[in-house]
Formats: sequence, C-alpha cells, structure tokens
Amino acid sequence: MLRNKELRQAAAIFCALSACLTAAGFAVHPAAGWMALLCAAVLGTVVFCFTRKRYRRIARLSEQIDLVLHNSDRLFIEDAEEGELSILQSEITKMTLRIRQQNESLKREKEHLADSLADIAHQLRTPLTSVNIILSLLADEPKKRARGDLLREAEGLLSRMDYLLTALLKLSRLDAGIVVFQLERAGVGRLVQAALRPLQIPMELRGITVRTAVPEGVSITCDAGWLAEALQNILKNCMESAGENGVIEVTCTDTPLSTELHIRDSGAGFSAEDLPNLFERFYRGKNTGTAGCGIGLALCRTIITRQGGTVTARNHPEGGALFLIRFPKEL
Repeated sequence: MLRNKELRQAAAIFCALSACLTAAGFAVHPAAGWMALLCAAVLGTVVFCFTRKRYRRIARLSEQIDLVLHNSDRLFIEDAEEGELSILQSEITKMTLRIRQQNESLKREKEHLADSLADIAHQLRTPLTSVNIILSLLADEPKKRARGDLLREAEGLLSRMDYLLTALLKLSRLDAGIVVFQLERAGVGRLVQAALRPLQIPMELRGITVRTAVPEGVSITCDAGWLAEALQNILKNCMESAGENGVIEVTCTDTPLSTELHIRDSGAGFSAEDLPNLFERFYRGKNTGTAGCGIGLALCRTIITRQGGTVTARNHPEGGALFLIRFPKEL
C-alpha cells in the first residue's frame, strides 16, 4: 500500500496532525493528551484496515484481469458493496466477458479459415491433377481429333478454376467489408434478363426452357450488378439440376410489404440432408457427380443479405427445387 504516493502523503499528514493534537492535549492536561493519542490510534487503525481491505480487493481484480489476458477460462470476481469499487468491478467484469467472447469468436474464425483453406486446396488440386493428366496424354496422342477433345476438356477445367478463384475473391471482398453497394431502384424484369443473358447458350444446348412472369413496373432498391450476379448463380444451379430438356420458371410477386422472386426448376429437388447446408461454402451435396464447386450459392446469399434481402430454398410441392428471394419494402 505504501508504494502509493498519495497514500504516503495522506499517512504523513495524519501522523503530523495526530502528533500536533496529542502535544496540544498534553499541554492542556495529561488526560487530554492520552485521550487524543488513543483517538488517533483508533482512527488510524480503522482507516488502515479499511484501506488494506480495499487494496486486497483491487489486487484480486488485478489477478483476474491478468488471468484473462493470459487466456485463462476461469473468471471469478466477487461482489463488491462499495460505490466506486463496485462500479469498477462491474466494468471490469463486462470487459473480461467481452474479451472472452472475442477470443472465442477469433478461435471459430481461425478454425473456419483453416477449413476453408483446406477446401480451396482440394477444389484446386482436383482440376490441376486432371489438367496434368491431360497434358501428358496430349504428348502421346497423335490423332488430331482426340487432341482437340483433350484440349476442350482442359479448357473446361481451367474455366472451373477461374470461376472458383473469382468467386472466392468476391467473397473475401464482401467479408472484409470493402465492397460498397451502389443502391438504386432497378426493375426486377431487367435484373432477371441480365442474369439469364450469360446462360442463354448453355441453356439452349441443353434444351432448357425458361418461363418468366415478372409484372412490369416492379422494382427494388439494390445494386443491380451484384444482385444480377446472385440471380445468375441461382439460375446456374437450376440449370444444372433441371438437366436436358428441363424447365426453369421465374415469377415475381409484389406486395405492400415486400417484393418476392421465385425461381423453380423441374429437376429432382433437394434431399433432406442437403437443405440445411445449401448456402454453406464448399458444400456440394450428396451428389458427388456434380461439377459444381460449392461456392455459388454461398456467394449468392452473401450478396443478397448484405443488401437487406433474404434467400431460402426448399422443394416445390409439385417437384423440383424452389428458391425464394425476398426484399422488404421501406415503410
């Protein structure tokens, strides 16, 4: 305690005053002097005990803070009844609990990052291995037609890797919060057409029919470029699920509370095991034969939720998959 400069000064002043009062008491009468000395001793003892108790409590608080700073999972701070010390204790408790929550959050993010890196490595290793095999086959393949087939297959694998890396880069920018959405009113019909445009040729080659029913004049507040990309990822998923000669239906419902976009395909729908994990990163479902990389729907959900919307998926009662995108209206 005496290491505290203010406490040392207070103790010196108290001793000086006690000595003066005691001397004055003895000057008046010996009994008065002894009475003054006794009062000074009792008062000094009470103040010393009270101060020592406060310092011990502060020392315990300091020990608990030190434990938290050294990543200890144990935190026990007893209740204090004093005003200022009680407030200090309450604030320290809040701070330590907040630090613990942040540490747990950082641990989860670290584990998620490790899992994501492992998934990325796996997603890239598979096509790279295939490309290496194709290159070795090209060196030993004399037929021009067979070489062309191998080259087209290699191009497809490289395109897949390019899509994966581009999607991951966009996701990382969204997660880092460096993407600034340019929100403006955009027609839902134009958004759907913009999303369908890059998929027209693949859909024609598969014989897929697209039916749209979007009322004219319906618009939402969004970043048109990013939202069109999110819709494109959903349509791409529906295209792969619908298969040859399949059907994709896009409908829009506008209500006073929200604008909803429904995208349905004529495929087999989702299995019960896949539904809870559809929008998780790198989740490819139980169908191991799919060529997807499990990143498109995760990117789609991130784009839509960051703009105030929601996206869900379920099986349609009449068969096929159904995606529901909802943007609430400002009241």
